[in-house]
Amino acid sequence: MVTTGANNLGGFLRSRRERLTPEAAGIAPGITHRRVPGLRREELAELAGVSIGYYTRLEQGASSSASPAVVDALAAALRLDPSEHEHLRVLAAPRRPTRSRAHRSKLRPSVRDLLAAVPTAAAIVIDHRADVLAWNRLGHALLACHLDVDAPDARIRPNIARMLFLDPHHRALYCDWAGKAQVTVAALHQAVARHRSDAGLEHLVGELVSESVEFARLWARRPVRTCSSYLRALDHPLVGRMTLSNETVTLPDDDQQLGLFYARPGTPDADALALLAQSIDRRSAPDAPSQKENAR
Repeated sequence: MVTTGANNLGGFLRSRRERLTPEAAGIAPGITHRRVPGLRREELAELAGVSIGYYTRLEQGASSSASPAVVDALAAALRLDPSEHEHLRVLAAPRRPTRSRAHRSKLRPSVRDLLAAVPTAAAIVIDHRADVLAWNRLGHALLACHLDVDAPDARIRPNIARMLFLDPHHRALYCDWAGKAQVTVAALHQAVARHRSDAGLEHLVGELVSESVEFARLWARRPVRTCSSYLRALDHPLVGRMTLSNETVTLPDDDQQLGLFYARPGTPDADALALLAQSIDRRSAPDAPSQKENAR
């Protein structure tokens, strides 16, 4: 099993240092041969204004936290974007003793009511592990019509990350699977940084690293950039291709997110989503009485 400790401060610093070329960092090319294209530790330490010994301890894990001033200096030296900068702050925060979190996330009844109140949008709620806590009927039909509609209430819930990498039916839904995969891995990296003692999250990452070469490769790159709004091009087995807006909302007071898939009214994409909703209604409608029953 791969432990969440693999997503530590030192590993993230090393990945960004190795990504940054001397030219991008404003360092004049030297005459010495470089074995790797990235910066050397001493070059980064000088750019950030810290000692090489201190930076080496950070990268090797001998020091597991850094002050806000050092974090900001390292972020500037590494040319981190805002998402990466915030991720570095989380990783560099002092660790507090916490108990291992393996409990099952609970969904508030009001959130379940909310899902039912948006019948024209496909809606789903996931926790920080990407476990599906609930979906409305259209969300189930859009994202996992090959699974039982009550699967989120089962002992082992569907998991969006596991489905994306290990379930060929769900994988085939995304026209830009690579883009969706990167966002999913980035979200898991951020979850691991914030929940460092979560046994369930550790088990999920270990499983995916072992079972999916693609996940293992992406995980090693340590992507962290995510967004709350996307356009998703989907190829659904029942209604064909459509492009939907995908908005993600973090629920207050819960470590959970609400995902909504919808289309602008009057567009072909909205027509396709409505057709999918109609197929649900047809499947759930009582069987029409047979001619024999009508004759009685």
